[in-house]
Amino acid sequence: MALTYKITKPSALKATVSLPASKSISNRALILNALAQGDTNQLTNISDCDDTNVMLKALTFKSNDINIGAAGTSMRFLTAFLSATPGTWSITGSERMKQRPIKILVEALRKIGADIEYIGNEGFPPLKVNGKDLEGGEIELDGSVSSQYISALLMIAPKLKKGLCLKLTGEVISKPYIKMTLSMMKDFGIESRFSGNIIEVKPQAYRKTAYEIESDWSGASYWYEMMAISKSGEIRLKGLRKNSTQGDSLIAEFFMKYGINTEYTADGVTLTYDHSLTSADDTIEIDFVEQPDMAQTFVVTSCALNRKFHFYGLRSLKIKETDRIAALTNELRKLGYVLNELKDGELAWDGTTCEQAEHAAIDTYEDHRMALSFAPFSLTGASICVRNPQVVSKSYPDFWNDIAKAGFTIEETDL
Repeated sequence: MALTYKITKPSALKATVSLPASKSISNRALILNALAQGDTNQLTNISDCDDTNVMLKALTFKSNDINIGAAGTSMRFLTAFLSATPGTWSITGSERMKQRPIKILVEALRKIGADIEYIGNEGFPPLKVNGKDLEGGEIELDGSVSSQYISALLMIAPKLKKGLCLKLTGEVISKPYIKMTLSMMKDFGIESRFSGNIIEVKPQAYRKTAYEIESDWSGASYWYEMMAISKSGEIRLKGLRKNSTQGDSLIAEFFMKYGINTEYTADGVTLTYDHSLTSADDTIEIDFVEQPDMAQTFVVTSCALNRKFHFYGLRSLKIKETDRIAALTNELRKLGYVLNELKDGELAWDGTTCEQAEHAAIDTYEDHRMALSFAPFSLTGASICVRNPQVVSKSYPDFWNDIAKAGFTIEETDL
């Protein structure tokens, strides 16, 4: 029987939290540091989550057979990195990873000289990579699928004989993550040019550098959710930066629609509730094209508050750790909410409800963000049960300990 947690709300919400380091920044820093032939000791505050740990292990080069589990970022970044690293490698992952498409990245790498073969199904991991020096040049890439493909190519661009001129076609999603990659590359000594939908990186040498990873804004989102549902108390989140390169830092602005005031301090932020910031009669509309990982947080928050919503920019949610549109629809129906996928990339709730499932437990679909976003629902007064809660280790390993310290009761149950 799967491990299941029953989560019960605290009597009052007051907490000081040291957030985990950013997984997105950590994984980029590890690749950039390896390209600079630096020592990992120069990287401080590296994330201790599953995704980063598999990246660290792969970059020790103790084995040419790499299993990255469910770490999508690691799969994409390592595919590009190893293509430009002499040697023969195989990269595989979990069963879900073998269902997540990688053809667009593989085809782009082949166009600049990479030698990559599919070991199983065409277009999907596992892969055999014959690493070598790559030519580079000009390529086009669909920017509407995953910014991680783009970042993977950009990070190896300075090593390419001709550099890289990347023309992005279609709607470019998660653009802040692309800008984060270019900004971090600059920190490691690389100049680039991003104009319109064209990114140019000339052949250059990476510079070894000491680098500190900042705390994770996506991890902060679940505490914003708690404050929004609770409508009282105070939460201090340590390690966040106002002028962050993380696209998810925009949640501070988004959560104003839910009454959350963010005060920036010397060591992070302080969250409080201000009812004057919100109007409960409005249908909340947010475009998540640049922050798709935050969609689950806002969908669950809205339902918990009985706030109608219409969210856009969600096309990439179907190729994440699970089909997040389907997962949200299924699990919120258990709690009595009927969501509508109006069209591809759009999800809404118009207030329609249904009978709640008796003794329901939230399934997490091997997706950390399902567990993380549903646990705060307990602040509505409902006892929320979450199956396979250990999935939070993918990005926020100490989540359950942190909310227990904040006064939540966490019990194992047979549901």
